[in-house]
Amino acid sequence: MSLSQSLSRLPFLSGAVLRLLSRPVQILLAIALGVAAAGLFAQMEGERGVPPIASGGDFEVRGVKVDVLAKDADSARYAGWRMAQRQAWRMLWARTHGGGGAPALSDSQIEAMVSGIEVEYEQAGPTRYVATLGILFDRARTGQLLGVSGNVMRSPPLLVIPVLWDGGSAVSYERTNEWQKAWARYRTGDSAIDYVRVAGSIADPILLNAGQTGRRGRLWWRVLLDQYGAADVVIPIARLDRAYPGGPVTATFTARYGPDNSLIGSFSLRASNDSGIAQLMDQGARRIDELYIRALNDGRLRPDPSLIIEEPVDPDALAIEDAVEMPVEAVDVNTAATTGASFSIQFDTPDVGSVTQGESAVRGIPGVRSAATRSLALGGTSVMQVSFDGTIDMLRAGLQARGYTVAASGTTLRITRRQATPAPAGAAAPVP
Repeated sequence: MSLSQSLSRLPFLSGAVLRLLSRPVQILLAIALGVAAAGLFAQMEGERGVPPIASGGDFEVRGVKVDVLAKDADSARYAGWRMAQRQAWRMLWARTHGGGGAPALSDSQIEAMVSGIEVEYEQAGPTRYVATLGILFDRARTGQLLGVSGNVMRSPPLLVIPVLWDGGSAVSYERTNEWQKAWARYRTGDSAIDYVRVAGSIADPILLNAGQTGRRGRLWWRVLLDQYGAADVVIPIARLDRAYPGGPVTATFTARYGPDNSLIGSFSLRASNDSGIAQLMDQGARRIDELYIRALNDGRLRPDPSLIIEEPVDPDALAIEDAVEMPVEAVDVNTAATTGASFSIQFDTPDVGSVTQGESAVRGIPGVRSAATRSLALGGTSVMQVSFDGTIDMLRAGLQARGYTVAASGTTLRITRRQATPAPAGAAAPVP
C-alpha cells in the first residue's frame, strides 16, 4: 500500500485534499501521525528504550586486573581500586608516549585526575577482592600532564541505527536489545565519529526500524535525517549464531553506512554462553568504531551528497555576481591574494613527539599559513588541517622536498617518511 493510500484512509483527509499536497508534505504529515501514534502507545505500554549514558571525552583504560588481600571486604575493595588507578596511570602513559617511564604520582594526585571507575567484573570475599576494572581519567586535568591536546576533529553528525539479527529476525529500536544497550553504553566522546544516538522511545521504533536500513529512496532519508539533525547514517550490524541452546555464541559484526548500505568491514567474536553476550556486544561496538574511524581517515566514510536538501551554490556564479555589484575601487588585491586553500594531511603518529615533529615540518614549507592536528590517533594515523597559498601539487612538491613520500587523493594527502636507501655492500666509506 502506498503512502497516499494509507493517508487517504484517515477520516479527515480526502483524496482531493491529498492530491493538493506535495510529496514532501505528505511525508511530513506521515511522520507527525507516527509521532502521535507512538505517544499514545507509550502511554499505554510505558516508556521504553535505552538513553545514551556515555558521551564524555575522558581517557579510558580498560581491562585493569587486581587481586588484593586485606583485613575485611571493604578494605580489600578500596585497596584494589587504588592499585587499579596506579596501574591505569602507567598504562595510559605508555599508550600515549609509546613506552614506560610514567611520572611518579601520589595516590591523591592520581585520584584527582580520575573521573570514574567502571566495574567490568568483580568477586568480593571476606578478605579478598578480585576484579577487572576500567578507569576513566578526566581529559582536562590529565591532558596537560600527558602533553596531548584535547581538540579532536570529528566527522559530520551520523545517525546510528544498530541492527541485531537473532533467531532469524532483525530488530533495531523496535524493542530493547543487547546491541542497542551496547551502543548506549559506548563512550563516544573520544571517537572521531560524531554519532547521533537516540533512546529508542516515542517515535524512534516507528521511524528507525530494521526495515528502514533497506530503503534506498533519498527523499524519505532526507526528511528522516533532518528530523534527527544528522548528515548521513551508519548501520552497525550484529548477527548472533548459537551452536545449541545455552552453548557457545558466535557474533558476526558488520560496519555499514549510507542509504546504499555500503560495506566498511566485518569481523567475528565468540562467547562461551549467553552470559557473555553483553561483554561481546561491548567489544563489538568498540571494534566497529575503529572501523569507522579508519574509513573516515582514508576517505571512504563521507556524507552522501544526494542527502543534502539545499541546492548546491555555484561558486563561479557568486564570483560573477560579486564582480558586477562590487565597485572596482573597493577591490583589495592584497586581501584577495591572501586567501589560502585548505588541505588534509594524514600522517603516522606513534607517540606524542611525532605530532609536534609533523606539524613543525609542514609549517616550514613556504606558503603554509597554518598547520594543526584536528584528528589525533596516537599509535595510528592522525589528520592535520593545513591552510596553504597554492595548489595541491605545490604542497606535494614541498612535502617531497622535506623527505616525505606523498600520495594524493582529492584535497587529502597521505605522507610517510622516506626510508634511507642503504649503501651498497662494496661501496667505499666517505672520506671525513
